[in-house]
Amino acid sequence: QVQLVESGGGSVQAGDSLRLSCAASGFTFSMYSMGWFRQVPGKAREFVAAISVRGGGTDYAGSVKGRFTISRDNAKNTMYLQMNSLKPEDTAVYYCAARYGVWVPTGVNYWGLGTQVTVSS
Repeated sequence: QVQLVESGGGSVQAGDSLRLSCAASGFTFSMYSMGWFRQVPGKAREFVAAISVRGGGTDYAGSVKGRFTISRDNAKNTMYLQMNSLKPEDTAVYYCAARYGVWVPTGVNYWGLGTQVTVSS
């Protein structure tokens, strides 16, 4: 069955870095665009970053541009999110998402269960 398993979350101080991973299985990873979303309680899930099927194209939310870097390794069926210069407002549950073909934020086919990131000031 399809699985997206996030890891790498945790509790850090402002200014620290974290690297999230998303391990995919049960589908042809290299045919799917991938993305990261995040959500805090009481708010809608928001787009963070996305990467094209071969990794040549990326997109970022304005709030993370220049601090976060999305990447993927199709040989390992894994996507990453390198988060630098973390801020308290980055605190959220981070979700991995997969969409067949070209990335469209509203057209996600599969979701992970999420990993908590907590940034304290």
